[in-house]
Amino acid sequence: MGLLEAQVHHSLKEFLRQQPQSLWTHHLTMARLISRALRLQRSALIQTGSSPSRYYLSYLLPALLSEQPILLVVSDRIKEQLENIEIPQLQQWLHQHQGSISAENLIITTPQIWLRDRLEKTAHFPANITTVIDQADYLEEWARDYLSLSLNSENWEQLMLAVPQHQELIRETRIYLTKALFLHPPNPYNCYFLEKAEKEYLSYLLDKLEKSLPQKNNFLLPFQSFWREWQETEGNQLLWATINREKGQFTLHLSPIDLANYLKPLWQVPLVMIGSFLDADKDAKTFRKNIGLEDLLCLKFLPSRQSQSIQIYLPDRLPLPNTPEFKGVIFEQIQQLIRITFNQHQQNSSLKNFNNIVILLDDFPLKAQLGSILAAEFGTKVQIENTDLSQNSILISGWDFWHYHQDDLPSPQLLIIATLPLPSLEHPLVASRVNYYKRQHQDWFRSYLLPTALQAIQRAVMPLRESQGIVTILDSRVNSHSYGKRILGALEPYAKSNYIDNSWFNN
Repeated sequence: MGLLEAQVHHSLKEFLRQQPQSLWTHHLTMARLISRALRLQRSALIQTGSSPSRYYLSYLLPALLSEQPILLVVSDRIKEQLENIEIPQLQQWLHQHQGSISAENLIITTPQIWLRDRLEKTAHFPANITTVIDQADYLEEWARDYLSLSLNSENWEQLMLAVPQHQELIRETRIYLTKALFLHPPNPYNCYFLEKAEKEYLSYLLDKLEKSLPQKNNFLLPFQSFWREWQETEGNQLLWATINREKGQFTLHLSPIDLANYLKPLWQVPLVMIGSFLDADKDAKTFRKNIGLEDLLCLKFLPSRQSQSIQIYLPDRLPLPNTPEFKGVIFEQIQQLIRITFNQHQQNSSLKNFNNIVILLDDFPLKAQLGSILAAEFGTKVQIENTDLSQNSILISGWDFWHYHQDDLPSPQLLIIATLPLPSLEHPLVASRVNYYKRQHQDWFRSYLLPTALQAIQRAVMPLRESQGIVTILDSRVNSHSYGKRILGALEPYAKSNYIDNSWFNN
């Protein structure tokens, strides 16, 4: 064991011994691994199976005690938490028990600042600095957001003022695109791909601006950047529009499909990448392929069978989500589960107030209909995507909303998965990515749709592992489709039943 590993192990062990509550069981193992990676300048990828608030200590202590500079990349929310609370408290403890300690070697930044520095080579950070990335679950989302270009209504207005000699062409193009885009049938996502004629109108304008106005102009720059990126990366870009029907406005977007070539240069430094669930596979092969990351040391912590097992209720013979019977049957199942939960609580006065019930459902119309039906029976306890919850609330939520807010809400006693989080092929962006995988002769389901769903499910049930909660899956594809075994495998450890046992609700 090296000096840093020994120092971190001793300090962390002492720190944990003085904590009043039981903390994450893998702290010492993960801290030693990160310390070794920092000391030897060897890259590592770690899947924790837990939320950042549980495991951040495992990388903070090695980073604070390391003599070499460390660049820590975290989301804005985590950055604020670490800088204002966690690091000062840890520094104070280290100072009291080990003497002088500082965080001068630790640089904390956000994904957008880090991506801009690395991709645009602004040299804001040292070139070869060891980099620790937390919440790497969101890395693809961060990168795609950063690399996407947009043209909104304000950009068009500024363009009209910047190049008065082309006002007629700009106005004509904008009017045509507005009419054409608003003729697309409405969809729940309010986004659409540009058709061939729409692309031709846009490309003619952008080409005209590029050739006749080569000079630099801040108002022209968004359009010039959009046009150059569209030309240079043709075949690896999604060109699409979002529309606001109430305001009669549209925004054009250009987003990369394959991120690997963009991100591959970023991995030339010593790297520690940490996430809750990056991949169902221990070696994170799909995740690494998607971001262009070569072979490196990979570690995946598994939940404890003794203390983090969940109870799964998976009823048999339910209709499939794409059948007419599905809505009525799952609504009845959900009402029954809620009634049982409420009744068990009322009948057992020794039970403490149970935590909230969360229902995960991405279908927009079904979400509203379910909300109305449940509100008629359970009143104001029912909330749709609201974080201001009273005691014993019933939260109806889409998957994205739950993932973003689950750390800020009480762990639910009951989590109902109405439909699996497989990306919908009805979403234009999903369909386009699937077509890209098809053109590359890749298995689009196992390379994209299934890994996305597995990651979403694992993240969603994470809070219930600590509370020994109940997970109900009402999507019968888990029983009827071959990939159902992969989904259940991602939920290990668990106890599964096809009937409701009232004793589940007595804990």
